[in-house]
Amino acid sequence: MKKITSILTAALVALSALSHACTRVVYKGLDNLILTARSMDWKEDIATDLWLFPRGMQRDGVAGPNSCKWTSKYGSVVASAYNIASTDGMNEKGLVANLLWLGESEYPVRDTRIPGLSIAAWVQYVLDNFATVNEVVAASEKNAYQIISDDVPGQNRLATLHLSVSDANGDNAVFEFIKGKMIIHHDTSYNVMTNSPTFDKQLALNEYWKEIGGTVMLPGTNRAADRFVRASFYVDAVPKTDNTRVAVACAFSVIRNCSVPYGITTPGQPNISSTRWRSVADHKNLVYFFETALTPNVFWVNFRDVDFSSAGGVKKLSLVNGETYAGNATRSFVKSPPFKFQGI
Repeated sequence: MKKITSILTAALVALSALSHACTRVVYKGLDNLILTARSMDWKEDIATDLWLFPRGMQRDGVAGPNSCKWTSKYGSVVASAYNIASTDGMNEKGLVANLLWLGESEYPVRDTRIPGLSIAAWVQYVLDNFATVNEVVAASEKNAYQIISDDVPGQNRLATLHLSVSDANGDNAVFEFIKGKMIIHHDTSYNVMTNSPTFDKQLALNEYWKEIGGTVMLPGTNRAADRFVRASFYVDAVPKTDNTRVAVACAFSVIRNCSVPYGITTPGQPNISSTRWRSVADHKNLVYFFETALTPNVFWVNFRDVDFSSAGGVKKLSLVNGETYAGNATRSFVKSPPFKFQGI
């Protein structure tokens, strides 16, 4: 307990120096019903659109010499950031990838002997190539690629991010770069991820709060450590069901509880940022739900209605002009040239 308490104190002191907030949580219901929910929090509008990407796309890691080259094996739906990066999405095998901020990230010095991959394409590389968390972990452990980061658009600082993946089997993994080394946390129990501190410290903080008990008291601020604890408690407390409608409601209710009210800013604490949008991915039924802070409706993409063959082409659902959708929005996607990943 003394060790956990010391970690708690150090983490809370450090939080004021960290940046931007997001939350990701995995709901596990009955009859293999698994949902991954995520909130995207940022201090400004990140110009998100939704994209449908088919199989057979020729991809480039845009990381300079010896960049990764691949052809997409699986189709996917993704949410973009600034239309230079895939930041969230699910592929047709039910693999979900979420990119979140981690201020402590330190990336390795570029080794051109290893294929390079821009951090802007990390989510897409995973969704294009893998069907399970085990496959993502195996490729990462074999140094199949090396992540290369660049500045955040319009800012003079590096994009420091970590990645979570979840699959239709209920498996989870978190990938972080600490002191230049990739650290992989792989376990079916890793259902929650926020931002700072690093994932190992998040787990320790959660153990501290478990001793108190969520029905007695929960931390209520919008700091990452507090959101981690609330998400962990509530995702276990909500009903476990095989009713998809109820399960989606549960997942949205948990992720909304961890969201930051629109317009919130705190001087000197850029880590407190407004929630811009939320997604819920249904791994079993292959439905990707989405809502934004500025539109009144939840809408979704049902994969059964999508042609992920190369003939289906790339399609975009524009959100940047305040467009409002409700229900199944699959038919509202229009053919569009794919965006280009930011590289070096």
